[in-house]
Amino acid sequence: MSEALDPTPYDALLLLSFGGPEGPDDVVPFLENVTRGRGIPKERLKEVGQHYFLFGGVSPINDQNRTLLDALRKDFAEHGLDLPVYWGNRNWAPYLTDTLRELVHDGRRRVLVLATSAYASYSGCRQYREDLAGALATLREEGLDVPRVDKLRHYFNHPGFVRPMIDGVLKSLADLPEEVREGAHLAFTTHSIPTAAADTSGRIEDHGDGGAYVRQHLDVARLVADAVREETGVDRPWQLVYQSRSGAPHIPWLEPDICDHLEERHEAGAPAVVMVPIGFVSDHMEVLYDLDTEATAKAAELGLPVRRSATVGADPRFTAAVRELVLERAAAESGRAMTPCVLGALGPSHDLCPVGCCPARTPKPAAAGADSPFA
Repeated sequence: MSEALDPTPYDALLLLSFGGPEGPDDVVPFLENVTRGRGIPKERLKEVGQHYFLFGGVSPINDQNRTLLDALRKDFAEHGLDLPVYWGNRNWAPYLTDTLRELVHDGRRRVLVLATSAYASYSGCRQYREDLAGALATLREEGLDVPRVDKLRHYFNHPGFVRPMIDGVLKSLADLPEEVREGAHLAFTTHSIPTAAADTSGRIEDHGDGGAYVRQHLDVARLVADAVREETGVDRPWQLVYQSRSGAPHIPWLEPDICDHLEERHEAGAPAVVMVPIGFVSDHMEVLYDLDTEATAKAAELGLPVRRSATVGADPRFTAAVRELVLERAAAESGRAMTPCVLGALGPSHDLCPVGCCPARTPKPAAAGADSPFA
C-alpha cells in the first residue's frame, strides 16, 4: 500500500448518524429515545410523530445512510484504501453501543468517526461525542478493552461537500420557469438551534453572536452564492434562514424561519425562491417535511414559485471527500505532512475539539476531544 493511501494508525471508520424509525410502530419508541430525560408524555410524542406518520412512519435517513455506507465502501475499495466501514446510530438501530461492541469483537483498536453533521454546535458535534463516551463507558463496564475513538474534523467547507450543493442550485434554477429564473432569490436553510447554543458553538475564541455555527453556515452560503453568480452571470440576493425549530416558545432560537422568509420575499416582490438546505447532509425527514411539504405548501399559498435544491447525500464527490479526510487525519496522527483541503475564509476546522467547545448546559463526559475520559 502506498503511503498516500495508508490509514495507519486507524483500522476502522464509523459512520455515526442520528437514526430514524422504519415503520409506524417505531415512531414513538424512537421519539422516546430522542427525548429521554425530558419527561415528555407519550401522548405528546404521538402528536410530534405526525410528521413521520405522513410518510408511513418511516424516516428516510436509515436508507440514506445505507446508501452512503455502500458508496464509501465502494470508493475505498476502488482507490485501494483498506479500511472497513461500520455504521451506528444515536437513537435507533443499529445502535452506537452495539456497533462499537462489534468493532471491539472484530479487533479494531483505533476508530475514526464520520458524523452526519458538518458544522459545529452542541447538537451537531458535542452531543455525538457525549453518546460516544456513554457507549464506550458501557463497553468498559462489560469488561471490554475499549478502542480509541477520534472524530473527523467538520467538513462544511470541503470542496466535496460544497460543489455538489452548487450544482444542485444550478439545476434548481434551470428548473424554474424562464420568466422568473433570473430574479430568483436563494434561501440557504439550516436547522434552527437556541441562540444560546449558537453563541457558544465552536472553540471558546469563536463564541459570540451566532458563534461558529452561524459563521460556518454563512461561509458556505457565500461560497455557493458566489459560484452560482460566476456560472450564471447573475448576482442573486441570498439569506441564511432556519427551519425545524422545536422546544419551548419562550426560549429564543435562530431566526428567520423559512416560512416567514418566504412570506417576506413574496411581499418584497421576489419572483421565485430556491431553498438550499446547506445544513443537512441528506434528504431526511426535516428536509422532506419542513421544506418539501410545509415550506412548499406555504409558497403555493402565496403563489410564489419555489424549488428545493438537492442535499449532498452519497454524491461521489462527497465520498471522495470522506476518503481525503480520513487520509488527512491519518497523516496528522502519524506525523506525515498533508495539506487540508478547504474552501472559503475560515480554513480547516480543528482535529481535536478543545475544552469549552460547544458546551452542554449540564456537563457530561464527551469522547474524541481534549477533555475525553478515553484518551
